[in-house]
Amino acid sequence: MCGIVGYIGDKQAAPILLEGLSKLEYRGYDSAGLAVRDGDKKVKVVKSKGRLSGLAEKTNDGKSLKGNCGIGHTRWATHGEPSETNAHPHVADDGTVTAVHNGIIENYQELKEKLQRHDYNFYSQTDTEVVVKLIDYYYKKYQVGPIDALAKTMVRVRGSYALVVMFADYPGEIYVARKDSPMIIGVKDKECFVASDVPAILNYTRDVIYIDNLEMARLSTDGAVFYNLDGDVVPKESSHIDWDAKAAEKGGFEHFMMKEIYEQPKAIEDTINSALNDGKIDLEAMGLKDDIIKDISDITIVACGSAYHVGVAAQYVFEDIARIPVRVELASEFRYRNPILNEKGMVIVISQSGETADTLAALREAKEMGIRTLAIVNVVGSSIAREADNVFYTLAGPEISVATTKGYTTQLVASYLIAIQFAKVRGKIDDKQYDYYLSELKTLPEKINKIIDDKDRIQWFSAKFANAKDVFFIGRGIDYAICLEGSLKLKEISYVHSEAYAAGELKHGTISLIEDGTLVIGVITQPELYEKTVSNMLEVKSRGAYLMGLTSYGHYETEDTANFTVYVPKIDEHFSACLAVIPLQLLGYYFSVARGNDVDKPRNLAKSVTVE
Repeated sequence: MCGIVGYIGDKQAAPILLEGLSKLEYRGYDSAGLAVRDGDKKVKVVKSKGRLSGLAEKTNDGKSLKGNCGIGHTRWATHGEPSETNAHPHVADDGTVTAVHNGIIENYQELKEKLQRHDYNFYSQTDTEVVVKLIDYYYKKYQVGPIDALAKTMVRVRGSYALVVMFADYPGEIYVARKDSPMIIGVKDKECFVASDVPAILNYTRDVIYIDNLEMARLSTDGAVFYNLDGDVVPKESSHIDWDAKAAEKGGFEHFMMKEIYEQPKAIEDTINSALNDGKIDLEAMGLKDDIIKDISDITIVACGSAYHVGVAAQYVFEDIARIPVRVELASEFRYRNPILNEKGMVIVISQSGETADTLAALREAKEMGIRTLAIVNVVGSSIAREADNVFYTLAGPEISVATTKGYTTQLVASYLIAIQFAKVRGKIDDKQYDYYLSELKTLPEKINKIIDDKDRIQWFSAKFANAKDVFFIGRGIDYAICLEGSLKLKEISYVHSEAYAAGELKHGTISLIEDGTLVIGVITQPELYEKTVSNMLEVKSRGAYLMGLTSYGHYETEDTANFTVYVPKIDEHFSACLAVIPLQLLGYYFSVARGNDVDKPRNLAKSVTVE
């Protein structure tokens, strides 16, 4: 949510800021703004409601904003409606402090009333303006430098924030502060960058420094210096980003989502290979030694959105092949219900960005209780990756489209690999079964390519039903988990109302929603549950539903029940989610295209949900 870019160096800042913000459009936003300083001159602020193109037009692609030091922001509205007034950057009354902010200030109303008593005026509805003027208040009251003013502000503020600040008295410097919102610092000779995410600065530097929670930094042409809340300097080492900058470009595809659907075979292959050593799964590299695995009593999987759906599918796999108790929790619920966890249990948190606010909070709660934590994340150096006891990195590369595709399937593969290793180490499968499961996983890339090659049939079907009012997904077991993700893909980018139901629950109320022509998608990849689900499909068909069946090659009798059938290659049923989800990703994509929607940036949604 929201995007931040900052630059100080020997180049014109505004074009760099605009380019960086364009790389962060996937995060979701409703307005944008720039603040640029030309030497000792006053900071010039330009804002625009709507797309970034409006800001580019106002500034002649940044050419009319002169200066080598600046900050930029794309805002996703939380406090206050989308408007030019509420857009960032925000400025203190006399221009002493200018800042952009990601996150939410929980006690902003209390702080605002305090500042009003000290004759501060407010022009916006945002919590950000409050924190900007609080910095200004401490800076002037105590006659301190920027770091001390920021430290006093951080102690007083409750909530989450990534703050990037310019002080009028320090024209050659940018200051940053962080708590619970993602932010990285890019370094290069005589240049410094700050951004919410790596793609914003990949074209300029691959050397980044991760600023930790409750830390501050001063950026200048001399480099970056980091501080703790006491104002003491904190030594830091830079990390090198290996991502190809072109991986964050469309590469000839009309939308990032389709490009990322096509990238799944490679991402899955890379993720599998990253966990293998001499052809065997090696979790010791991430700190999960065999004696630790043997001693774990149960697993709790905590995640949000599509990552939660990964957890639902993984629960079936862990319990069936590793015979270890698993429960799956929504992170937003887990953190507030005082969970009971076994001291010998393990909490697995799943997050593509590694910055999901609720998941990060759940991780911290588990750690406070002394429970071992394992993170499945895609972004190296993210908050969750740094704070978890053990980390399994998925090698999906940058995922730009808001609707996750390769992030989801690589998370599935990571969970499969962990489950297989748990099963082997705990003596629940023998060497033959172990080798069989690994060989099945290795067939995924080729089989996904085969599904994508047959996408024209799904495109035709999507165009036919793009005006559907309601769509229902039904399945059992792992197929139900697939339905959850398929339904989310459809609703989030096509805006068609869709729901996923465990097929056996239809008779308990849901079947009353079926009308003539209602599209129902039955997912049936689990051999032992095939006949049961087909019976449920017949129930809705007899009440007028139009049926799409999604099943594995060989189950051709599905065509006797369904009006339209999509086939995926056969694979061990434990891993079917990785294949069956591909046609549903394509379905959501083509529905959205047919309805004329912005596929990569659906309304009201953000890529990384870094606030509650």
